[in-house]
Amino acid sequence: MPLPPRPCLPAVLLCLLLFPGAGEAQPAPARPRARELGIPFGGQPGPLDAITDVAGIEVGHTTLVSGQGRLVKGKGPVRTGVTAVWPRGKASDEPTFAATYALNGNGEMTGSHWVNESGLLYGPVVITNTFSVGTAHDAVIAWASKRGKAFDFGLPVVAETYDGVLNDIEGFHVKPEHVFRALDGASGGPVAEGSVGGGTGMICHAFKGGIGTASRKLPEAQGGYTVGVLVQCNYGHRKPFSVAGVPVGEEIPDLQPCTTGSQSPSNPLISDMAPCPEKGASRGENFPGDLGSIIVVVATDAPLLPHQLGRIARRVPLGIGKMGGFGSDSSGDIFLAFSTQGTRPAAQGAVSSVSMLENDRLTPLFEATVQATQEAILNAMLAADTLTGADGVRVFALPRDRLMEAMKKYGRK
Repeated sequence: MPLPPRPCLPAVLLCLLLFPGAGEAQPAPARPRARELGIPFGGQPGPLDAITDVAGIEVGHTTLVSGQGRLVKGKGPVRTGVTAVWPRGKASDEPTFAATYALNGNGEMTGSHWVNESGLLYGPVVITNTFSVGTAHDAVIAWASKRGKAFDFGLPVVAETYDGVLNDIEGFHVKPEHVFRALDGASGGPVAEGSVGGGTGMICHAFKGGIGTASRKLPEAQGGYTVGVLVQCNYGHRKPFSVAGVPVGEEIPDLQPCTTGSQSPSNPLISDMAPCPEKGASRGENFPGDLGSIIVVVATDAPLLPHQLGRIARRVPLGIGKMGGFGSDSSGDIFLAFSTQGTRPAAQGAVSSVSMLENDRLTPLFEATVQATQEAILNAMLAADTLTGADGVRVFALPRDRLMEAMKKYGRK
């Protein structure tokens, strides 16, 4: 039966959990994050341990959940949404220096060609599901057009991961108004994680995945700069899943995705999914974990030029690899890095002067990127609850107690 409404969380969440007959509801309260559990990734986080530790960044979500049972295309069940990241806040028109990199290109990030050609990112980064990229792309332009900014925002950056295991992805349930809500409702401060926004229907290492974030603050001797990371994680098989060197996927081989329905899933990609047992959890290992992808946004206040931000983006796969990802053939692993340093000096003219950190000072930022990427992925998984979606497919949350048992077993806690 539908879940009852819950009290509204802070505005940064800005989500719509639409249950038939129940009005609007909110996800469960925040769970302990990796840092709170004492899981070691190294480095010092910022005050929020979030991408919003980089001054000026705003994040907003719209979350869509409705229906249950058998998939009926166009009706549901719906488990999807939109996440928006504003590099300088929605009130600013100033672009940021930026660059993108793809570990494996079986995915989409619109506008990336112009980002890499010009070295500039105009407007927000929007993340949603694979089949809603077009809607989100048009919605960003429409949002900008109403405010006289369509020319600058004419090539929006919209990225995606595939949520068609839990969501009626062919129902095209993300509408322009959902994108508008994520854009308008974005704010600084704590960032909602787990099954929210674009991460609502996502699966990571065969556990429930979604949105996660983390940050690192460099010592003053290294510049005192901040690096923030936000991920939408929807990738990976169970067995390689590793946390701080601990083979968690091998320690928790059960709790595999399964179906609670009496009929096999109508989605041919998961038609042989094992049924959930009446007691306990599925031990089947036939879930095709390489169906998904991961989008990573890296932000920093360090004065970096586009070619240096490209170097930052190319360090993201090191963090994913440490977690057990390896860029599967069908995975879209696409990353964007930007710097919030000014690109429009007060003195206008044909020649602009901007700052650049010396290349021999970049290594601490590389390390911070790798650390924050790992932590953001784990935060996404720790925040997500077990979720049942289309065709009764159930994806289990990463069990914190068993995770900590594994960490202690290997002397990492």
